[in-house]
Amino acid sequence: TLSTVKSDTVLEKSGWKYFKTVHKMCGFHIKITFRPIAAILTQIFKIVPRFSENYGHNSSWIFFLEEETSVNVPKIVHILRRFPKEQWFLGKALHDEEATIIHHYAFSDDPKAFMYPDFAAGWALSMTLVKRLAKKVKDEPLKSDFTIDLKHEIALYIFEDGNGPALIPVQELCTVADSSNNEEICATTHTAFSSSCVKPVDKNDIFFGVKTCRKFHKDRIPVVKKTWEKDSAFIEYYSDYADSSIPTVNLGVPNTERGHCGKTFSILERYVSNAVPETKWLVIVDDDTLISVPRLQKLLGCYNPNEPVFLGERYGYGLGTGGYSYITGGGGMVFSRQAVLKLLESGCRCYSNDAPDDMVLGMCFSALGIPVTHSSLFHQARPEDYSKDYLSHQIPISFHKHWNIDPVSVYHKWLKEDSYPENVQGHKGIREDL
Repeated sequence: TLSTVKSDTVLEKSGWKYFKTVHKMCGFHIKITFRPIAAILTQIFKIVPRFSENYGHNSSWIFFLEEETSVNVPKIVHILRRFPKEQWFLGKALHDEEATIIHHYAFSDDPKAFMYPDFAAGWALSMTLVKRLAKKVKDEPLKSDFTIDLKHEIALYIFEDGNGPALIPVQELCTVADSSNNEEICATTHTAFSSSCVKPVDKNDIFFGVKTCRKFHKDRIPVVKKTWEKDSAFIEYYSDYADSSIPTVNLGVPNTERGHCGKTFSILERYVSNAVPETKWLVIVDDDTLISVPRLQKLLGCYNPNEPVFLGERYGYGLGTGGYSYITGGGGMVFSRQAVLKLLESGCRCYSNDAPDDMVLGMCFSALGIPVTHSSLFHQARPEDYSKDYLSHQIPISFHKHWNIDPVSVYHKWLKEDSYPENVQGHKGIREDL
C-alpha cells in the first residue's frame, strides 16, 4: 500500500492514471494524498501524527516526492514489497565527503558513515516507522532550533543516535538516469530543468547591493569584479569607508563583526529613494558571494515583480514551536520592489545594528504574512560543503565563502553560464524551485 505526496500535474505526466490498474492487479488498497511539498517539508514531523492517524490502518508506506520527480508506480510498488513490516527508511543515499558547517560538523571522525536522502529521488517511511515517530513527536516536542538542511536533519532525527533506523540506499531511486543507473533500473528520476516560465527578466530590472567593509576592499571586491560584476547592469558596494577606486558608498553605519542589520536596512531605504535607478528587483549579497546573474535572470522570470516576493535559500528557526523562516544572507537575498516597500511601510526595523539581518527580515516578513520563497539553487556555503551527488542534478545560482578555495576558479567551474554538471550537459533552460 502506498501513500504519496505530489502535485496533480506531475502525477499525470508520470503515468499515475495507470495506478488503478496496478493496485487491482496487485490486490492493494492504494491511498494517494495531495499536499504542497514545501508546506510539508518545513513542518514534516508536526504532521507525522496525522499520517499515522489517517493512514495507519490501511497504508503500509508514506512515499514523498518533489514536484519535479517522475515516478514509475509499478516499480515503486515492487521495491516496497521487498521490505517486510518493520521500521524502514528508504531513499537515494547522500553523504558528506568532509565535515561541513551546514551539518554542524556532524560525524567529523567519519563524515561518509552517515547517509541522508536526496529528496529529489523520492524517499519512503514504512508505516511502522511513521507510528513510532508519531509517538516520539507527541512525547518529545521538537526543539526550538535552526533548520538548515532538512534532509540531513530528518535523517538525524530518525536515526536518534543509533536507536532508530539508518537510511537504506535503494539504487532504483534515482535523480538522473545515466550509464550507471539507466532508465530500465530507475523507478524515479528528477527533471532538472523547466521551460514553463516566461522569458528571463532584463538585467536592467535588477539592482545589486554588495555588503562589504574596508578590510575586505583589496581581497574580496576584486573577485566580484573578475567574475559576476560584468553581467550586472546596476551594482553598488556598501561599506564603512568611501573608496573612490571601487567605488564604495559609505552608508554612515559602522561596520560590525556580526549581524549587519543596520547596513542592510540602510540599503533597503536607499533602494526606494532617488539615489539609485528604479528597478523591479533588489539582490543583496555579501562581498564573498559568488552568483550567476544570467541564471538568476531566468529564475526571476518565474515570479511576478508586482507581488511581494522574498526569495533565496530558506533556513528556519524554531519551526517546530511556532518560529519563522528566513532567507540566509550569504547565498543572496532577492526582493521584489513591492516586498521592500511593504517591509519599510510596516515600520519593522532592527533592534540593533549588529542584529542578524537575515533573521530580522524573516521575522518582519512573517509578521506581514509575506511568505519566504525557497530555491535550492542558492547556497550559503561552498561547493565543497555539499554532497557531490546533490549538486550533480542542479544548475546552481550562488555559492558563498572563500575559505580554502580559489573563488575565481569556483565561479568558472560552477556558475559561469556555460558551466554545467557533467550529467546534465546539453540541457537548456533552468530548473524551477518555486
